[in-house]
Amino acid sequence: MEKTYFDVTNNTKVAAFTELGLKEAKDLVEKAPVVVNTGLTKEEAEKSMEKLKAVGATVSLE
Repeated sequence: MEKTYFDVTNNTKVAAFTELGLKEAKDLVEKAPVVVNTGLTKEEAEKSMEKLKAVGATVSLE
């Protein structure tokens, strides 16, 4: 069965990709690697991954 839902994990300490406040974004990236999105469709996960890559993140789909 083909996987239909994905999680996007930020594997590097890259600043704010999400709509979090500064403190929350800092806390998130300090915990890298960390899952930043869960339960996304493949298309949503790929878009999220591309946004993170655009700001220099190393990401993976799980």
